Amino acid sequence: IRPGRIIIAPGDAHLKAVKLSEGGSAFRLTHEPALSGCMPSVDPMLTSLADVYGARLLAVVLSGMGRDGAEGARRVHDSGGCVVVQDRQSSVVWGMPGAIAASGIADAVLAPDAIGRLAATRRRP
Repeated sequence: IRPGRIIIAPGDAHLKAVKLSEGGSAFRLTHEPALSGCMPSVDPMLTSLADVYGARLLAVVLSGMGRDGAEGARRVHDSGGCVVVQDRQSSVVWGMPGAIAASGIADAVLAPDAIGRLAATRRRP
């Protein structure tokens, strides 16, 4: 995992972050079922990122259907990370961000442009 890179999960696997022995981190593909039933699912990715990065993690959940991401966002929150979700007004589908907002664990509910500003100016622990 490096700054400036975008990694997209294939349709038949989850992305899970792992710590590397030399101190870095990487993504691995996994195929076990997720609680959400989604493949790929955001939950295993967020959960593993929380385990690797803890309070240094900024997790952003944008428009999407269902509750996928809610359990992973809970782990991010519990590990001291920051959870930001897209607001209802700008979301095409407010299922995923709405489920996280309703659970009370979102640190902020913002429009995408405000999320970008927050990410650009956020102080890292």
